[in-house]
Amino acid sequence: MTSPIPFGFSSTAAEVLKGVDLTGRNVIVTGGAGGIGLETSRVLAAAGAAVTIAVRRPDEAERAVAALARAMPEARLRVRRLDLADLSSVQGFAQAWNEPLHVLVNNAGVMAIPELQRTAEGREMQFATNYLGHFALALGLRRHLAKANGARVVSVASTGSLFAPVFWDDPDFRFIPYDPLLSYAQSKTACILMSVGIAQEWAGDGITSNALNPGAIATGLQRHTGGLRTPEHLRKSIEQGASTTALLAGSPLVDGISGRYFDDCQEAPVVDERGMGPFKGVARYAVDPENALRLWKMATRMQATPL
Repeated sequence: MTSPIPFGFSSTAAEVLKGVDLTGRNVIVTGGAGGIGLETSRVLAAAGAAVTIAVRRPDEAERAVAALARAMPEARLRVRRLDLADLSSVQGFAQAWNEPLHVLVNNAGVMAIPELQRTAEGREMQFATNYLGHFALALGLRRHLAKANGARVVSVASTGSLFAPVFWDDPDFRFIPYDPLLSYAQSKTACILMSVGIAQEWAGDGITSNALNPGAIATGLQRHTGGLRTPEHLRKSIEQGASTTALLAGSPLVDGISGRYFDDCQEAPVVDERGMGPFKGVARYAVDPENALRLWKMATRMQATPL
């Protein structure tokens, strides 16, 4: 880091972007109409960015965006359909984009789906939605990111990544007995490795990429887990939960920083064991450059060869 970052656990997204001018920048936020995604969309638009909210159910999103527009009449917000579990939807979204892209926020996700589900391509649903869809989206938008001359890719991960690496020989749970939390953990580890891979592969395009843990925030994401179970003193509000995303998406404090993992607006330490909690840091396997390259190649093959 070139300078200390004066934000932490209790900081809000609005505080992080106070005084930051993002006028003229185009931003995509997947899942940007609910939870921390909506707050991310709001603060980036408030800072002047033109924000495209990419969601599976645009009709519902339009209602949330209409409320934002009433509160911020000058905001530039629009909704586009994107189903990350459907590669044809991802490809169509990317093909329709026709302007420089300054920030891609990979925010959308599903968590702990109780029963094994597969996409039309035969992929396990959490891995496909949280990781493979975002990987395909980034690939499809690469030339537009390169045109921005300093674009950022931000991937929302989780401390869930501390619970499992990528299951290289069986990412789709065809032999390993399906476990909702292991599947979620694998997908979030993959999100971090994607960020490392982009940092390695696309540096020549001026694209930086970082991943983050937003913290424990009560949103619809926990509907399959019986709600948020983190002790109250370790929980964040939605405004606080979006702060690290806002930092990585828009703050000049992280200019040029790439291939890192952030927690509470700070770069997280690399750890070699999970411990008993509270869970902090990022597993070494999740930021390993060789793992990032291996996953990049595996995901490329998976897209080309549906099961």
